[in-house]
Amino acid sequence: MDRSANGITRRGLLRAAAGAGAVAGASGTAAAQEGTTHNVDMTDELIFDPDSITIAPGDTIVWGNVGNIGHSVTAYEDDIPEEAEYFASGGFDAEDPARSAYRAGVPESGDVPGGDSYRHTFEVEGTYDYFCVPHEAVGMIASVDVVPGGATPEPSGPPVPSVPDAAKTLLVTVTGAFVAVLALAYFFIKYGGDYEMVEESER
Repeated sequence: MDRSANGITRRGLLRAAAGAGAVAGASGTAAAQEGTTHNVDMTDELIFDPDSITIAPGDTIVWGNVGNIGHSVTAYEDDIPEEAEYFASGGFDAEDPARSAYRAGVPESGDVPGGDSYRHTFEVEGTYDYFCVPHEAVGMIASVDVVPGGATPEPSGPPVPSVPDAAKTLLVTVTGAFVAVLALAYFFIKYGGDYEMVEESER
């Protein structure tokens, strides 16, 4: 019999170790595929900071009101990519309803009060122009550019070599294998490794 005194089979140990490695690999892959979150501040100086940002498809922007004056995040319907989903704080699906509904201090109308935030994920490439309903007239207007790869950061020191995707995949695979080996070693130590091998003739 291929079974220890504790009732644990060698095949069961191998399955458990392989399962642990697969879970670790899947977790690493999922994390690598998540989009990046970017922050844009809405201030009492009546500006979006920054008022221009470049991101990658699948990235999310969180507009946080860092002041005390209420603002809105409202897309210009004619100034976003044709295939893109319209976005506006308050959940409106078109510009005119968002404009006409806005009321200061009423979040359901699109107002984002101090300390609160609004977020939107951008899936379609292109340029998106947006504004703050109550402060559009004083120039509270901004834009988002969605391009493959997102923004290229300005170098702030010695160049850091980039890590190819193949290397990232290898790292995830090696990590999964390492976890599997640890799990296998744990079971061998815990149960003493006292297993009976099944002879070919007994199968």
